[in-house]
Order: sequence, then C-alpha cells, then structure tokens
Amino acid sequence: MATVILVRHGRTTANASGVLAGRTPGVELDQVGRDQAAATGDRLAVVPVVGVVSSPLERCRQTAQFILNRQSGTPHAPVDADLTECDYGSWQGRTLEELAKEKLWATVQSQPSAVTFPGGESMAAMQARSVAAIRRHDAAFEAEHGPGAVWVAVSHGDIIKSVLADALGMHLDMFQRINVGPASVSIVHYGTGRPTVLATNTDAGDLSWLAASPTSADAPVGGGAGHAAPPAR
Repeated sequence: MATVILVRHGRTTANASGVLAGRTPGVELDQVGRDQAAATGDRLAVVPVVGVVSSPLERCRQTAQFILNRQSGTPHAPVDADLTECDYGSWQGRTLEELAKEKLWATVQSQPSAVTFPGGESMAAMQARSVAAIRRHDAAFEAEHGPGAVWVAVSHGDIIKSVLADALGMHLDMFQRINVGPASVSIVHYGTGRPTVLATNTDAGDLSWLAASPTSADAPVGGGAGHAAPPAR
C-alpha cells in the first residue's frame, strides 16, 4: 500500500487564545502557524507526493497550500469533509479553561470512546469516519501510483490522534496518550498485513528517505539498519 504523511494544521488564532475552534468558520493560521506550515512545506519539498488531501476548514487548506507551494509537481489536491474537525457541538467556541470545569471533561480524558459532545458528534464516530477516509484515499493512491506512492493528509489534532491510535492497534480510550502538535508530521504505511507507524509528531528531520523506495510490509527482526543518512550539504 501507499504511505500517508499526516500533517496537523499550523497554529491558529484560536489555539493561541485557548479557544476550542471546532468547525467555526473563519479560523485561520496566525503568523506563528504560517511559519510552522511553511517549515513543514520545506521538509516535504524533498518528497514527491502524489496528493495533498485536506480538511475543508480554512486552517487546513492554508497549511495544505504551503505544502503544495513547495512541491515541484502538481499533486492532486482534493478536500474531504470526512477529515474535518470533530463536531464538538455546544463546546465549540468556548475556552479550554472553562471546558475543563465540565463534568464531561474527565470522560474526554479517560474514556473518549464513551463521549458524545452535547449537540455534536461522538468521538467513536469521529474516529470511524476519519480512519475510513484515510484508508480509502490510501488505497486509491496506491492503485493509481503504485506501492511507492506517498501522499499527505492535512487535518486536525484529534483526527490525527485517532488515526494513529487505529494504526497502532490502540483502543480509542488510549488516544490521549498521543500528542500531535501544530504543523507536525506523522507517517503511516498501510501494509497488506498491518499498518506500520513510521513517525509521530515530528517537526524536524530529513524525509528524503520517503522518496527512495516502497516500505517493506515486514518488520525487520532486531530493528533493522534504518534509513540512509541524508546527503551532506
């Protein structure tokens, strides 16, 4: 199968002020977020990606554009509503400080599989639709471009955490153990037998090895030799 690079959007005005933006329209990257997204675009410039699929929300589309601007080719760049932010219902637009006082907050932290946000979406439904979308796009890119295809999905923190939890074989109740920072890069290869998580929550480091060859479906016993060192500059 292909390899997906999961990119969270850069920092937003809502992130900076401690507000749960959710699906609120008009929430854009702040200057820090734009710098973060540009740096991620620079990291991915050495990887000829075949597609950049984005959540429809502005902050993700802006981040995706920074990535597209640094690609030498013209990757397919669709928007997919199944990668959009969780519907936080009446929690949307409120501060995290205020939400931490809600009774439901403790359940979000310890048992997210049991959470349905008031007037919104369940976290289990969020995971189901986002994982299905990632796997659907991955299969399509592999079918069109072969097993060496690499593509990017630009989405949101909880979405990416839920996808990583699925790839790691973790129950959704454990997904709060995963951290996904703004404009961070995580990498998953969906092999024929199982997914392989190649990286999580990185914001630096060479990625040119992704352009070299398809990832093996088998795990190397003992850990293997790793990737070749990047060329000296």
